[in-house]
Amino acid sequence: MKRVLCFCLVFAALSFFRADAAGTSAKAAAVINGDTGEVIYAHNADELLPMASTTKIMTALLLCEHGDLSKEITVTADMLKVEGSSMGLLAGDRVTYHDLLYGMMLASGNDAANVTAISLAGSVEKFAEMMNAKAAELGLENTHFVTPSGLDADGHYTTAGDLALLAAYALKNEDFAAAAASESAVLNYGNPPYRRSLKNHNKMLKLFDGAVGVKTGFTKKSGRCLVSAARRGGKLAVAVTLNDPDDWNDHAALLEYGLDSIKQTDYSPPVSSYNIPVIGSADEYIEIFIEPYTVNTLETESITCTVMLPKFVYAPVSEGDVIGSVEYKMGEETIGTVELTALRNISAYSEKPDFLTEILKNIKYILKSI
Repeated sequence: MKRVLCFCLVFAALSFFRADAAGTSAKAAAVINGDTGEVIYAHNADELLPMASTTKIMTALLLCEHGDLSKEITVTADMLKVEGSSMGLLAGDRVTYHDLLYGMMLASGNDAANVTAISLAGSVEKFAEMMNAKAAELGLENTHFVTPSGLDADGHYTTAGDLALLAAYALKNEDFAAAAASESAVLNYGNPPYRRSLKNHNKMLKLFDGAVGVKTGFTKKSGRCLVSAARRGGKLAVAVTLNDPDDWNDHAALLEYGLDSIKQTDYSPPVSSYNIPVIGSADEYIEIFIEPYTVNTLETESITCTVMLPKFVYAPVSEGDVIGSVEYKMGEETIGTVELTALRNISAYSEKPDFLTEILKNIKYILKSI
């Protein structure tokens, strides 16, 4: 089985703010370590503000999590009762969830967001409930959604800090990440579907080396809003500015500062090899080795790990079988879980073993596990 990394993102206290970070013209800004949620830079990062089409990060994420992207739906007139930016959908058009995802993330289509909301939840209001439930699940305590598109509405707000965490979480979803990083896409929708080309509004994908997304936004009330992310040398930085007249330049500086601030360290546990007893084989043990774990963080002093292995295993064992796991934490928060696998095959007895010898061997293993 493949090694699986599961990250739990938690936004650290804003007191971790570094005053020497790059400046910004934004009303509010935040830069975080995309792997751990650690705050690298914060400026009014907990102020409640409108966020325009960066809202579509949540809408697109829910589409990726709840929709079969290959599914095709038919657009109705009710779904298109929304103003503003559009991917060009018309009533009667056939469109896949995949194309709605790209219509939101590249063309910032309000029509795509509305169609997604009504298709998944039955109404915009019920979809907003899904959005807010997901926000609560992620611990985004200063965020509340009313519209799937980001059009201004009473009670529709977030913070730079919450939006950074949402983006970092969304980038863990492969379908979302692929759309966010796409400079252009060729899609097929219409009645009947025909070939269309869309270009991404996010200029950071071309302006910044290593940029991987995420989303632009603008209304008169919110001003220019931007969520960007860059991955370089295995490190991921996520930057957010809300109401920023100079967002492209600000994000270039913020992302550079963020990537420079993150340290990449190989962390080795105190014990890196184990011999696990084997029952039902001439081999008495199977060896388990724990490779150094690469941690992208601002500091390593609070990192700990917990190794979870069985007291014994039963033969046969095949190379690659998952035997256990090791969990890495920063303080109380889990930052990674890595599966521990067998590095070789262990065969079961080819001939019936001596009964008494095997019984005594098994009793010894069982007693050790008590």
